[in-house]
Amino acid sequence: MLSKSPQFVTTRLVIRVAIASDAEKLCQYYARNQVHLAPWEPIRRDAYYTLRWWELRIQQIHAEFNDASAINFIALTPDKSEIVAVANFSNIIQGVFKSCYLGYSISKVYEGQGLMVEFLQSCLAFMFENMGLNRVMANYIPANKRSGALLQRLGFEREGYARKYLRIAGNWQDHVLTALLHEDWSAKNSEL
Repeated sequence: MLSKSPQFVTTRLVIRVAIASDAEKLCQYYARNQVHLAPWEPIRRDAYYTLRWWELRIQQIHAEFNDASAINFIALTPDKSEIVAVANFSNIIQGVFKSCYLGYSISKVYEGQGLMVEFLQSCLAFMFENMGLNRVMANYIPANKRSGALLQRLGFEREGYARKYLRIAGNWQDHVLTALLHEDWSAKNSEL
């Protein structure tokens, strides 16, 4: 069980686990980016884009945080008025595995500015240093070149290829499987 919800401030972002007052911002983020994210996400029901859905989801996010099974970060503008990006570290398993999966997205208007690198570096630091993880896995659809380049820039290495891995945009999609190990992350960040 985690004691306190983390918050980080980077050069251009405020990063935290969503709080109750963020429900409207999350609703707006996903509604505003519905078309932008559609090729990379499961088909969403209409309820997903409602304030009530996000109010309930934030309760679930806090329950998952409290039992350390998932940590869902949001990146906000410095004035905290808008969500720039989200990162979900899910299926956290401790014990001899000490690993999780990473999923993420960024608002269309903030693409190409290096914000995801800034955001995910802070999140990964927390996951490795505070959660004691050995491995973070992230998988992407081969056509999503931006996602592949982001993961490579962060130090993730390709470990495989899974056919019809996830049902995305209504179809079973192949995925490139990547992972970042704590020791590789530590070595890369000690050079910076």
